[in-house]
Formats: sequence, C-alpha cells, structure tokens
Amino acid sequence: MKAGIHPQYNEIKVTCSCGREMVTRSTLNEDIRVEVCSACHPFFTGSQKIMESAGQIEKFRRRYGARQSA
Repeated sequence: MKAGIHPQYNEIKVTCSCGREMVTRSTLNEDIRVEVCSACHPFFTGSQKIMESAGQIEKFRRRYGARQSA
C-alpha cells in the first residue's frame, strides 16, 4: 500500500440506546451512538410480532378466501 494516503483505522466505542457498549475499528475516529443493536432488536431477541397492516390480510381472505370445492 502507498504510504500516507490511507485514513487512520482506530478503535472506537459503539453505544446502543439499551446501554450495551461494543468496541470495533473504524476510520470514523469518533464514538458512535446507535438506536438498536443485536441485543435489543426484536428480530434477534425473538420478540418480533407478526402484525397485520390495517387488516389487509383479513380483507384479502374475505375476498379471495378458501373457496369450497363442490
């Protein structure tokens, strides 16, 4: 690599809103605050809920629902 053209790659601290702190490396050279991390994100914690958006699924089922074969 050419000397003097690459940014500094230093350790930084990443802090989540849940309070978890992680140390990583970045060229940003300053600490980062994030809103969600793998410790508090619903997808990773298993608390994710399947939600219907404004009843669209039920509306679809009423319109095209299971049709009985005669």
